[in-house]
Parts: sequence; C-alpha cells; structure tokens
Amino acid sequence: METLLPYALLCLTSIFTLANPLGTMPVFLTMTQGMSEEQRQSIVKRATITALIIIIVVTFAGQFIFMFFGISTNGFRIAGGVIIFKIGYDMLQARYTHVKLNSDEIKTYANDISITPLGIPMLCGPGAIANTIVLMSDAHTITMKSILIGSIVFIYVLTYFILRASTRLVSVLGETGNNVMMRLMGLLLMVIAVECFVGGMKPILIDIISQGAAGA
Repeated sequence: METLLPYALLCLTSIFTLANPLGTMPVFLTMTQGMSEEQRQSIVKRATITALIIIIVVTFAGQFIFMFFGISTNGFRIAGGVIIFKIGYDMLQARYTHVKLNSDEIKTYANDISITPLGIPMLCGPGAIANTIVLMSDAHTITMKSILIGSIVFIYVLTYFILRASTRLVSVLGETGNNVMMRLMGLLLMVIAVECFVGGMKPILIDIISQGAAGA
C-alpha cells in the first residue's frame, strides 16, 4: 500500500500534465472558431477517444516494441526523460503547445482536426507515450497495472470535460491564470523528467562502475 499511493499520484500528475488539456484549450478554441457548440463537442469527443485508444495500445505494446528493436528500458527512460523535460521547459515558458500551427495549417485541419493535430500529437504526444511506457515498465503487479490504466482513462475523461467547458474556463482563468497554471505544471513535469532520467542512468552507471572494478 505504501508504494501504491506514490505510484498512483505519479501516474495521475504526469499523465494529466502531458495530456495538457489546459494548454490545449486556447489552440482548440482558435481552431474551432466560428463552429457551433455541437460541432465543438463532437470534435472533443473524437479527439479524446482517439488519444485514449492510442495511448492504451502503445502502453501495452511498449514492451513488445522494446524486445523487437532490442531497446533497453533504461535507454528509453533516458530518452523519455529528455523529451518530457523539453515539454516541461516549454510549458514553464508558458508556451501552450509544442505543436506550431499557422493559418494555412488550421484551414487544412478544419475538416477533421479531432484526429490531427488535436488527438495526435496535442493530447497524445511523444512525451505522453514515453511516460506511460516507462510507467508500465515500473508496474510489477496486476494492481499497479490496473492503477496505470485507470489513471489513463480517468485523465482522458477529465480532459474531455475540460475541453467541453473550454469556452467558460478560458474566460474564468484569463490569460494570466492560464500562464500561471502552465508554469506550475511545467515545473512539476521537469521534476518528473529528472527522476525519469536519473532512474535510467543509475543502473547503467552502476554496471560501468562494477565492470571497471572487475577489470581492475
């Protein structure tokens, strides 16, 4: 029980921060400007379902991908830590999303923005994918795996309701509130990234030191 609570908190905070529904709101409102509330709700529903399905599939398939390509979990932790740190740094600068969209791209995506770029890579980007694969590799029991999957489902359901209420939330939070929230989440994400990076480097350094000692 002592290890389950910190793991559950790590799952919830890291997945929510990387899904980044609060940061996606301004971009979502810009891309759906002129659309009816019904159209917006339809887009939000498809986007969150798409992101949820993809992240769950990748979470379970991650270990098979490792075996197929001969990738070590520690190497992926290091790479994932770097990716998550970069996203956290961008959020600390109050950059709403690492996906840059110009006016021409917005027009291109207007027909079906729910899949790309809203579902992928905004709600389900490389950082979120790397994070859930690492969390799954840390889940050594059925209970921990259930906590992870439950956290993913809970966060994306919450994301759905946040984006549905985006018009009201943006007006309530205001630009300053949005920026403050973004910086706080970015700082939290950078701390998680450092932990992930150190967790990947530590076993590698121990192996190098032990091999050096054996050789001496």
